[in-house]
Amino acid sequence: MRWLILAAVLMLVSAWLVQWRARVAEAEAERSYPPEGQFLDVQGTRVHVLVKGTGPDLVLIHGASGNMRDFTFRMVDLLADRYRVIVFDRPGLGYTDRLGPEGSSIARQAALLKAAAAQLGAERPIVLGQSYGGAVALAWATGHPDTLCALVTVAAVSHPWPTGLPRFYKVTSHPLGQAVAVPLLTAFVPESYVQKAIEGVFAPQAEPPGYAAHIGAPLTLRRQSLRANADQRASLKKEVRDLVPHYPQIAVPTEILHGDADDTVNLTIHSVALAQAIPEAKLTVLEGTGHMPQHTDTDAVLSAIDRATTRAGLH
Repeated sequence: MRWLILAAVLMLVSAWLVQWRARVAEAEAERSYPPEGQFLDVQGTRVHVLVKGTGPDLVLIHGASGNMRDFTFRMVDLLADRYRVIVFDRPGLGYTDRLGPEGSSIARQAALLKAAAAQLGAERPIVLGQSYGGAVALAWATGHPDTLCALVTVAAVSHPWPTGLPRFYKVTSHPLGQAVAVPLLTAFVPESYVQKAIEGVFAPQAEPPGYAAHIGAPLTLRRQSLRANADQRASLKKEVRDLVPHYPQIAVPTEILHGDADDTVNLTIHSVALAQAIPEAKLTVLEGTGHMPQHTDTDAVLSAIDRATTRAGLH
């Protein structure tokens, strides 16, 4: 009996230490990477947004495991001379509130960001989404077709794929994993793991100098963000499957960019099929490019935005 009591005490102390270490790591992440923009109250949800520049309204939606810093690294400044750039943290990531497991769908996220853009006076913006953010942009275009004037997708998830959910997301989206594994990750994931993940998502290219220091990866390792990201990723395949029948109804000018060396989101399964489904969509295949064209092929992405804007009659 004494051993059982001792074991229980040790388990409680260990759990407390893990949660304490996780809180310390989160506080350090937020000190190192504070909010870059302003906060809106959108239907009771706090939304973090940065607005910069003048010109046609352009909304940028980041991918999984990220935040708005993916775009503030370079893209926002390159666009702000001719667009009013509106870049959001998606729900649960960066500094936007988590919507919870029942509100984490791409449709719910699209509705929230659409409402946030409208609150800023952007009634029919150009909408760009990268990777997972591309799925949110497609949910916006199919669910709210009168509230955007053009669509740009970059290495976007658009169709169901043949593989299952990776083990990492199986664990971190499960209630037990969210209670046990997530705090351990927040508390103890080493910087070398984060760097390896960044290298993997950029492969076969290298990330630009200074990117790792700017992106704020420790923000994604906070407990709330790990849980939100896992919930979103776990339900994504079903959600894009539900979107597919609606793609032919997308009537706004659409530019699709994808690298042919992207090992994260397959070119053929996603963007080739998407270009075939959306009337008048224009597909640009970037030779030798991996999953992050907004950084490795920035000029091609900027040109696609400008083409979509021109096709929408705004330039």
